[in-house]
Amino acid sequence: MNIGMLWFDNDTKTNLDYKLERAASYYQQKYGKTPTVCFVHPSMINIEGAGSENGNSSKETKKSCGMEVRSNQSVLPNHFWIGVNGTNHAAADS
Repeated sequence: MNIGMLWFDNDTKTNLDYKLERAASYYQQKYGKTPTVCFVHPSMINIEGAGSENGNSSKETKKSCGMEVRSNQSVLPNHFWIGVNGTNHAAADS
């Protein structure tokens, strides 16, 4: 993903899927495109059996709200870097 939107949500009463749904809905309204990927801090993503045995969670992914959700140490907790992965998806949504 080259271009995306940074979304902040620190609501402790809602789960990750609901936060992703809100961020994706806002992105769709604002940019007229459906987001396909979202990067979050590893502490925010909980995948059973994912990741490596050495604790490296940088490759953890899951699907939610039609998006691929990936963990990335560069993203701060409670932040969502959301957008469209690749150029093929951008043309399909036009």
